[in-house]
Amino acid sequence: MSETPAPASPENPPKAPRSQDGTARPVTPGSQAAEGTYRTQPVSFVRRGTRLQGRRQKAWDDHAATLAVDVPRHIADTSVHPEYVFDAAAEFGRTAPLVVEIGSGLGEAVVHAAKESPDKDFLAVEVYTPGLAQTIQKIVAAEIGNVRVVQANAPEVLGTMLPAGTVSEVWVFFPDPWHKTKHNKRRMVKDSFAPLVSRVLAPGGLWRLATDWSAYAEQMRAVGAASPDFENVHDGERAGSASPLTQARLTGVDREQSDEPDIEGGWAPRFDGRILTSFENKAHKAGRVIFDLTFRRR
Repeated sequence: MSETPAPASPENPPKAPRSQDGTARPVTPGSQAAEGTYRTQPVSFVRRGTRLQGRRQKAWDDHAATLAVDVPRHIADTSVHPEYVFDAAAEFGRTAPLVVEIGSGLGEAVVHAAKESPDKDFLAVEVYTPGLAQTIQKIVAAEIGNVRVVQANAPEVLGTMLPAGTVSEVWVFFPDPWHKTKHNKRRMVKDSFAPLVSRVLAPGGLWRLATDWSAYAEQMRAVGAASPDFENVHDGERAGSASPLTQARLTGVDREQSDEPDIEGGWAPRFDGRILTSFENKAHKAGRVIFDLTFRRR
């Protein structure tokens, strides 16, 4: 007969449950022992340089206190303590629709959208400090007050930091495609990610995605279709010869060339709220096809 485990106590804390989607686990001495115990799945990013210089450093020094959300951490510098909950009304000083961009990069899309839509509030989620600092520069230059930035791992933002059902739109534009087969497991948009997006969206809220890699586009479409929480706003549209996937197959720009048409469709027209960023321009110059998808929270 196995021994009955001792009840949890300060001297004998419960073991942190393992997460299957990358969300933060309760802080325990065991989970704090090493970052290696922090996640059970590969993350969708690899940390690069985080040093700031020149105008970026000045922007951070002068404005991070008001424009960057001060997040209590859970082990890593991109983690979010599981007990922390973001209060949008307190942060922005009003109640307004909240749009969350995951992987906001240099802030081109989110700052342009915020300037065009002053009636909405925007939260830019990014792990790279230089990108956040440059986003802050853009916010200050645009003289707008409806954007905040946060340095955080997206699954934790969606899994614990944002209150359930409080977001009107979630944007995932051009996430790292991890196009090598051995790296596909690092892709952000996978089956375990959809429930996190669903959790924060209000009923009727929109999940907008864009990518310039056809295989990832197919994966995104499949993830949304498989989720019982979402419906494809453009189900069946842009199939056959009108499909960007058919075009990608015919050109062979990022995959093996094929004349097999895409009979499923479901692709959205280009989201007019997304500015043409320098990143997307590079994709066009490389001849890659742009894919848009829009899913609605049931």
